[in-house]
Amino acid sequence: MIINTEKNLKYHKNDCWSLKSKPRLSKSSPVCLLGQSYQLSFSGKQDRTVMSVSEGSCCHCKRVCFLSGERESFRRAFSSLLWMTYRRGFPPLDGSVLTSDAGWGCMLRSAQMLLAHGLMLHMMPAGWTWPATHHQTKDDLEVVDAHVLDDSLRESRRDSGKHRRRSLGTALDCGSHEERTHRRIVSWFGDLPSAPFGLHRLVELGRASGKRAGDWYGPAIVAHILQKAVAASEVSDLAVYVAQNCTVYVGDVLNLCGTSRTDLSARCRSGWKSLVLLVPVRLGSDALNPAYTRCVKRLLELRCCMGIIGGKPKHSLFFVGFQDDQLIYLDPHYCQAAVDVQQDNFPLESFHCKTVRKMPFNRMDPSCTVGFYAGSRADFQALCSDVTKALTSSQEKYPIFTFVEGHNVEEMSCASDSFTHIKSKDKPGRIKKKSCLEEFVLL
Repeated sequence: MIINTEKNLKYHKNDCWSLKSKPRLSKSSPVCLLGQSYQLSFSGKQDRTVMSVSEGSCCHCKRVCFLSGERESFRRAFSSLLWMTYRRGFPPLDGSVLTSDAGWGCMLRSAQMLLAHGLMLHMMPAGWTWPATHHQTKDDLEVVDAHVLDDSLRESRRDSGKHRRRSLGTALDCGSHEERTHRRIVSWFGDLPSAPFGLHRLVELGRASGKRAGDWYGPAIVAHILQKAVAASEVSDLAVYVAQNCTVYVGDVLNLCGTSRTDLSARCRSGWKSLVLLVPVRLGSDALNPAYTRCVKRLLELRCCMGIIGGKPKHSLFFVGFQDDQLIYLDPHYCQAAVDVQQDNFPLESFHCKTVRKMPFNRMDPSCTVGFYAGSRADFQALCSDVTKALTSSQEKYPIFTFVEGHNVEEMSCASDSFTHIKSKDKPGRIKKKSCLEEFVLL
């Protein structure tokens, strides 16, 4: 596993961290990273099935190589994920004098990472990895036996280790189509008012929900903010659907992704806009209900899963996988200087992270939003089937969310961090709904 203790991190006044030890992974069990499974041992065995899946499934992770190259494949895949963190030194946010989001913007950064991964799935070739990760000369992952990890965990509490390194390299083919697209996507998240998915734009859209710069944004509110941001952007062949009350209405999704004759992109000409599906859920009261652990794992094992954003005030994280009973995540709590993404060939290193971090499932905050991607109508149909199987295989009697045929006839009055509203009687025979700012029913 990865050694992850309080003393591995140095927390600063701006709520940032720096890693103090080399990440460690167990070679005795596979690592799941957004629908792909990796075995990090050097056994030399050939490919074999990791989990049973039905033929034709577009979502499940199907196999894993047990060759030494799998460690390198995992490192490249993880380092290619887009990493959004606190920034400092950007233009003041509208309506404030703030030039940094350190200490309050972690949920917005986690939301950016979720959307960024969806855009990479949407616009980049399957299996793409950032070329800079191919030039890294030093191995960043330490793979050890399980019994060694127990001893190392105790030792790490006494040894602060070395400072976090950055060695991703800069040797890139900047003229390639893929690299231009990569840079274009990153630029959309730049810290300047004109960036369609930048912090300035997300804060502006959050005003409709009563939020302003410096406030805490919950995982459900940021889902609606992302929906508005994509709808107003130049990405016309992508739609975002946010589930209401833990329910995905299939008819509404089909209407949303149906295209008009004025849409000219290849995907739109096929009669379908690609879909980012966001589902805000609550998986317990003050902590994750252990009964949902297996369900969360099964969702992260799906290839259609974009990841999970969640957390509590000042500590939002972006979960992208797991190993055994430890979640793998990207952490936005690292303050970096703002990058001028309007410059040609602006540096990309600060938008990628090579440090794999883990935390126990029982430390996961129960308030979260799960993301999925479907590139075509057939992918969406497979998504509905595979996600339903993953949800119904949980130990819990009731799934954390459901797919329902038809349409949602109830117009939601506001977007908030509530999910399933409590109904109470104020007079005999009359039902009063609590406002959308009140508490929600726990599953």
